[in-house]
Amino acid sequence: MSFFQRARAASQSAPASSKSSKLGDLNGNVNRTAGETRRRVKAGSILAACVSAAVLLTWLSTPSTRASGAGSVTEPLCSQVPPLYPHAQRELWDGLSSTFASPSFVDRAAHLLGGAVRVPTEVYDEMGPIGKDTRWEVFSDLHDYLRVAFPRVHASLELTKVNTYGLVYVWKGSDVSLKPLLLTAHQDVVPVNAETYDQWEHPPFSGYYDGTYVWGRGSADDKSGLIGILTSVELLLERGFQPRREITLAFGFDEEASGKEGGYEIGAYLLAAYGKDAFAMLVDEGGEIEELYGGVFALPAVAEKGYLDVRVDVAAPGGHSSVPPAHTTIGMLAQLLVQYENHPPKVRLSRASPMYQHAQCLAAHAPGLSSSLREVIKKSATSDEALALAEKQLFQDPVFKALVSTTQAVDMVGGGVKSNALPENAMAIINHRIATDSSVAAVQEHSTAILRPLAAAFNLSFTSFGSSLTSEVPASGTLTLSDAWDSALEPAPITPTGEDSMAFKLLSGSIKATYESHRFLSGSEDSIVVIPSLGAGNTDTQFYWSLTPHIFRYTHYVTGPGSGSDKAHTVNEACKADSLVEMARFFSTLILNVDEGAL
Repeated sequence: MSFFQRARAASQSAPASSKSSKLGDLNGNVNRTAGETRRRVKAGSILAACVSAAVLLTWLSTPSTRASGAGSVTEPLCSQVPPLYPHAQRELWDGLSSTFASPSFVDRAAHLLGGAVRVPTEVYDEMGPIGKDTRWEVFSDLHDYLRVAFPRVHASLELTKVNTYGLVYVWKGSDVSLKPLLLTAHQDVVPVNAETYDQWEHPPFSGYYDGTYVWGRGSADDKSGLIGILTSVELLLERGFQPRREITLAFGFDEEASGKEGGYEIGAYLLAAYGKDAFAMLVDEGGEIEELYGGVFALPAVAEKGYLDVRVDVAAPGGHSSVPPAHTTIGMLAQLLVQYENHPPKVRLSRASPMYQHAQCLAAHAPGLSSSLREVIKKSATSDEALALAEKQLFQDPVFKALVSTTQAVDMVGGGVKSNALPENAMAIINHRIATDSSVAAVQEHSTAILRPLAAAFNLSFTSFGSSLTSEVPASGTLTLSDAWDSALEPAPITPTGEDSMAFKLLSGSIKATYESHRFLSGSEDSIVVIPSLGAGNTDTQFYWSLTPHIFRYTHYVTGPGSGSDKAHTVNEACKADSLVEMARFFSTLILNVDEGAL
């Protein structure tokens, strides 16, 4: 169970006087007469017309004092913008709202996703070169499908294939002075373990649509994002929309295997074609919509943790096990790993952490948060004593603590070939997700400091990340630390979300307009709050940092029981068709808002 799911459970024990907020059924079918739908959409358009652009971009919450550097400044505590509805293209947006409300369109979107799922674009950690490893060729089948499924996209947008299977679509805008919008997703999926096929309710590459869910590997991660983006563009083209601001779509094909063939090459291509900081903003897969402490929250990730796999190798002479040394390489490795696990990196909640901002937003907007925790979080902005207390309470949840800290997990071990032969070599790989206020170098230094005393105790020569740390003395063996796959990654730059961040305001307003539009039609009573969050994993955006400082990892999908989102990467992965429609609604709203927004 995730931190946010536990928070949801905690909200059930909130005092009766607290607002009891139940997540509206954003995924429910809109089963209403056409006349009622038209009346509601018309009413929504009148409401949108009454909201001026100036008001839409005004922070609305009450200011409070927050620490900033050596002093303090007065800023709003997790201020919110109102829903941002397209103004110049309001009639087009209203028409799209009617389309999204149609049960026939839900079916259309579901079948589009189902067709993509039926192409098994599995990628593995170890793949041969493109052109030699035939497992890459399945992406050509997906491209053939996309051409048929989205004819207007392929007739109107310029398509460039990067490194054979990467897709970059360019929808030219009429005003070349405007920075483009970059929307990204990935075409690949994690493999399905053949031993689990009989555990699937529907075959993993069937793309089966049962009227509620589209089933299959990739339906949630990330072909729903791929299809959601393309569907929104296809709909806008159907209605004759031509953007002022260029729209660029970039779809990698090995994100699940670190993106070295897809995202890396696409990032290099876009940087060469457009230059540094050439895009207004970027939206990739990521945070979703969750219920926390009795409130409904959208959680765009504004940063990602760094990454390092530390390989630990112990080598010593072998021989017959009837005359063993005091410690075999496996025995030494075991003690090294125990030492490592017993001394994790120290963790502190910094005011600069996205998760601190996340906590502040909960204090400002979560109705079910305990009053004591709410107050200590608010006071922590200017009080170090309150910050320490807030940290202690927040770290009671291990997932919140993990998101703040540099984590470590011993995930792989190996050594030995026979029960009566001393192992010459033993190895382990320790996975690290690096905190936003740390670095690859800091993790390497920590690993070195923790294991160096044991290297001396076992009389092992010690080489750490290419540097020999032992003098010229006889050694009974060697201990080597290295980057296991040469895939070390620094923590991502943190996307600005402050008062002057027009990109975050525009994203927030678009999220709210999307949610409120459906809420108005469905009769839900719950509004939504947009708060910054953090990505514990890494997406293809790791290769796009130089393209824009405004990177948001966000999937407009409702999580929770029955959503199917918790099945990504495992048995019975599924995507709720109504949520897929809401994703398309979000991308359409975002495109229209960005087209007339000042970025």
